[in-house]
Amino acid sequence: MSKTVTCLYQDQQKASEIVSRLEQADISRGDISFYSTPSDNLIDDLEDAGVPRSDAHAYAEGVRRGASLVTVECDEDEVDRVVGILDGEGILDLDEQQTAWRSEGWQGYDASTSGSTAGLGSATAGMASGLTGTSDTTRAQSDRTDGTGRDEVIPVVEEELHVGKREVGHGRVRIQSRVVERPVQEQVDLREERVHVERRPVDRPLSEGDAAFRDRTIEAEERREEAVVSKEARVTEEVVVRKDVEERTETVSDTVRKTEVDVEDERNVRATGTTDSTDRKR
Repeated sequence: MSKTVTCLYQDQQKASEIVSRLEQADISRGDISFYSTPSDNLIDDLEDAGVPRSDAHAYAEGVRRGASLVTVECDEDEVDRVVGILDGEGILDLDEQQTAWRSEGWQGYDASTSGSTAGLGSATAGMASGLTGTSDTTRAQSDRTDGTGRDEVIPVVEEELHVGKREVGHGRVRIQSRVVERPVQEQVDLREERVHVERRPVDRPLSEGDAAFRDRTIEAEERREEAVVSKEARVTEEVVVRKDVEERTETVSDTVRKTEVDVEDERNVRATGTTDSTDRKR
């Protein structure tokens, strides 16, 4: 079964990035629709794709206000994968957006009225006149009742300023340590012993000190000194990373809006009219 997945993004750049990600995920370009500019047939196109009419009007209003819409037609077993690609930073919550737009005068789609007076046309008329009605009103009315006994309501709206805070990055300090090698040289004096055996021809009479005719063993050992290398690691410097935290008070200035209603009562204090006289001329 074919499904249509829709997603509204705050700007065209983010929506374009999502379209690229869909194509990289082997989603056919023919199954992807991208709307970034208002179109007269946008609502009909969305309805043809299976989007409910009320949502279609809301998406069209979002595009009119500068948002971008991406729709993907896929099989039912691909819905989760497509949603995973569409989901991310820059998505607008359609319900929250409709609530905000209605507070500004947008009336949305009313299923109880004909297409000529509902949706975008009625919203435009309401903002042009500066008057808004209840959620089931199809167009802006004057401030007088229409004689049917139904009340016309003008909501009085006042904005409140809520100041929060968030953390933002202001740069980063990165300290990296690495091990480097460099050649060094040191001089050391070394001692070396060598044994030399020399045979010298002589011709002299044997003396008493010659100790002739007995066994003797003479050993001489050669020795030498070798350089012995040892290393000692010593701390020569310390790099200390410290983060200081300070608190400051900042005054945030902005404007808030509210609705002011002026009531002009043009009714006379005393009723006027004519009556028949009780005295008649005969």
